[in-house]
Amino acid sequence: MNNNWDTSCDVVVVGSGAAGLTGAITAAHQGLDVLVVEKLAGWGGTTAYSGGGMWIPDNYLMAEDGARDSFQEALQYLEAIIEDVGPASSRARKEAYLRRGPEMVELLRDLGMKWSRVALYPDYYPFVPGAKTGRIIEAEVFNARKLGDLKDSVIDAPLPPMAFGTGDAALLPIATRTWKAFRRLMGIMGRTIGWHLTGKIPFPLGKALVGNMMHVLQSNFNVPIWLETPLKDLVMEDSRVVGVVVEQQGEIKRIQANRAVLLAAGGFAKNDSYRRKFQPVGEEWSSAPPGDEGDAIRIAGKIGAALAMMEQAWWGASMEINGEISFSVYERSLPGSMIVDQTGQRFANESTSYVDLGEEILRREAETGKAVPSWMVFDARYRKRYLFGMLPPGYTPQKLVEDGSLIKADSLDDLARQTGMDGVTLKETIGQLNSYARHGIDKDFRRGDGIYDRFYSDPTVKPNPNLAPLEKAPFWAVRVYPGDLGTKGGLLTDEYARVLREDNSVIEGLYASGNSTASVMGGTYPGPGASIGPAATFSYIGMRHAAGEPAAEQPGEPG
Repeated sequence: MNNNWDTSCDVVVVGSGAAGLTGAITAAHQGLDVLVVEKLAGWGGTTAYSGGGMWIPDNYLMAEDGARDSFQEALQYLEAIIEDVGPASSRARKEAYLRRGPEMVELLRDLGMKWSRVALYPDYYPFVPGAKTGRIIEAEVFNARKLGDLKDSVIDAPLPPMAFGTGDAALLPIATRTWKAFRRLMGIMGRTIGWHLTGKIPFPLGKALVGNMMHVLQSNFNVPIWLETPLKDLVMEDSRVVGVVVEQQGEIKRIQANRAVLLAAGGFAKNDSYRRKFQPVGEEWSSAPPGDEGDAIRIAGKIGAALAMMEQAWWGASMEINGEISFSVYERSLPGSMIVDQTGQRFANESTSYVDLGEEILRREAETGKAVPSWMVFDARYRKRYLFGMLPPGYTPQKLVEDGSLIKADSLDDLARQTGMDGVTLKETIGQLNSYARHGIDKDFRRGDGIYDRFYSDPTVKPNPNLAPLEKAPFWAVRVYPGDLGTKGGLLTDEYARVLREDNSVIEGLYASGNSTASVMGGTYPGPGASIGPAATFSYIGMRHAAGEPAAEQPGEPG
């Protein structure tokens, strides 16, 4: 070993979310010596904060369920919805993702990963040719005790220790409205109590995914994880990356990487100055975890890596309640609510995908300067019926009204006064929406027309489960901001996850995946789990390539 190195291995993986852990598992499975370094004191990354799903078309669980899907249909769908953003969303990268995603899932299954399929969750653009329902898979709820001491160092993600998954997400908000939803809630409560009584610790959603992956990694390969070890630099020899410089407990260490460095360290959602350089908003409304500051992107950029799509994020609507940012998925879609700008006008389908709604808020702000914040408005019937964030139906602590998190008003005129909206415009907007609700057709934005809209809805409301009149006082309003789940621009990579220079030449020895890279999804979001799916898949592809798999054997080779 070179005397300048403090230690040596075949592969250094930077980051410990789904992208990093999948890369570490794949490299270790190929017989390589692997080390994972993580900037934070907790492992799991942005994935641990997420719903934990992966959008993997034509996966083995679909085949087992008799659900027909194919590479061709999935490619047709992606080609239709993803605009041309350059090499990041090239045909070769789309094909590589679609062909090898199912392989990645099966490798993890064979090594002990427990998968389940969310059969009723539709793609986000159900009217587009090639769209399907049930392409999302997720890890089963994981017993964290299997991790031993590692369970205590997972990142402190804001997920309750309950035994539930993504398939429960659409029913929990309406648990007081249908027997099916109520039984699902009781089942979750029963399972959760059973887990705790038997000494198990349930990790749900994103924590289930990284928990399962970490268990696969340690039980099969015993790969070391260095926490509180931020990346400081990349080491190059003859234009090839041969190692990394990290800091550990105040000490600088040089780690040789004989085969590859995989950058899977997340995006730059929490780097306010970086965001304001490239994006219309800063970090204040992001739901990404702390530490998501773009270190890997910045450091790779210093050695000539190309950057792309830096203006993009996994956008959505966020609400600030009691000083905490909450990413809205289901609240905005349920009947008896609407989103309006500061004048009191609607401007989007509230039930559309979160990326599209986030982009609509940004577009409205750019056009009018009156959409940040916007307002989600709902009435007493809505508040009585539905879960709101983590607030049970009908329960609204007075302190949330007193601190201004929620606006409560006895009349629409009072609501307009408290929010600064024009009272006449607000009442006209509500009157129009109420008319649409009674007839079942939103003539302005087609809310409730598609099966994705109706995934988060109340089936007891007729004729449109996403629309109900707003007419019962008190009326409520909450501020809505253009938030995100993380950024989706960064290092430009090819179909083998190799980092590219501006001239499209390859930086040998350097691979990247996940939010550290410009997404294959371009500026859109085809379905649930479309951020984590490619993150894990390109880590798998990259580490297979680094292990010596010839490029010609990897599907997705450009024609």
